[in-house]
Amino acid sequence: MEKFRSGEIVPMTCNYKAYDKDGQSHDDEKTYLEKGMRFPPLQHEGGYWVMDHN
Repeated sequence: MEKFRSGEIVPMTCNYKAYDKDGQSHDDEKTYLEKGMRFPPLQHEGGYWVMDHN
C-alpha cells in the first residue's frame, strides 16, 4: 500500500481515502482526485492518502 502525503502530486486519477498517522480512517468518505493535482491538506497531523481500489 503506497502512502501519499498532502502536497504531493496525484499519480493516477481515482478515488483516494484519508488516514491518520495511526492508520485509522475517521469516515468512509472517498475523495476523487485527478492525475497532476496535489493531494489536499488533512486535518490530522501525520495523516496520509491511499488509493481506494474498491
